[in-house]
Amino acid sequence: MDWKDELLNRLAAKIPCGYHSAGPASAEPTALAAMALAVAPRRSAAISAMEWLACLQAADGSIGPTTQQATPGWPTGLAVLAAICAQHCFTAKQPFDIDRAVAWILQTRGETLPRTPELGHDSTLVGWPWVEGTHSWIEPTAMHVLALKAASHGDHPRAREAVRLLVDRLLPDGGCNYGNTFVMGQVLRPHLQPTGLTMMALAGESDADGRVNKSLDYLNSELSPRTPAASLSYGILGLAAHGRLPRNSQSWLEIAYRRTIDRDGAPYRLALLALAALGPETPLITLPRKASLNPDPTATVPALATSPLALG
Repeated sequence: MDWKDELLNRLAAKIPCGYHSAGPASAEPTALAAMALAVAPRRSAAISAMEWLACLQAADGSIGPTTQQATPGWPTGLAVLAAICAQHCFTAKQPFDIDRAVAWILQTRGETLPRTPELGHDSTLVGWPWVEGTHSWIEPTAMHVLALKAASHGDHPRAREAVRLLVDRLLPDGGCNYGNTFVMGQVLRPHLQPTGLTMMALAGESDADGRVNKSLDYLNSELSPRTPAASLSYGILGLAAHGRLPRNSQSWLEIAYRRTIDRDGAPYRLALLALAALGPETPLITLPRKASLNPDPTATVPALATSPLALG
């Protein structure tokens, strides 16, 4: 059996899934798994994942991390992406309310701070926080930008300001940390996962000062067969979003898959590996791109093609 089919079968058997095999079911890994399974296609497992996410949806449209933790709502953007993906893959009525979730995203804001010399970024720009009432951070902001683009709200003022925030948080030599750029006058080190996620969110955006290209160069230089599964997956996806998929990406992903199985078979990592194996055809890339090319926000985005991941 091809390793990608084996991966999908393992993932489908774990829905709803958690960050680790023995961990509680959680929104982020389940939403990621729902996308990978929907395009595979593994219809039954994908629908089960979306039904579980729909049960987590609060009256205000948000999604909390687990059934036991209704807040904070940072996983909402990923749930929107999963719901839109399922909507395009299946004709069944969507149990998750996309409109309510998008409304929550648009009204949720990170807190701003006065600009000071000690902060290397523009702290007046508004994105999204991990926890409501706190400052905006890179990863939740990137997730919500992808969701808004996929939901045909990429031109909304909130989305455009968030794009400016993501560009502002890129480090001078490329890549990004988790939220800051300078601390006590020292430039922080870039990390693969937030950089890859940010590059996906910035696909199709202008690169006025070259920091996006420098960030892609950073990803390209740092990824290897030894890179941990989550960082490898996000790094490959960030490059794929800009047409720079590494030539050896499939073999690296298979190595990371074998490593993951030898450890605990963490569903979170399996879902990310499955999405990364799709390269530029992953819904994390195609959904925001197709919606941005669609001039009519009420029009239907063409259904996603059957994934090459399912075909091996």
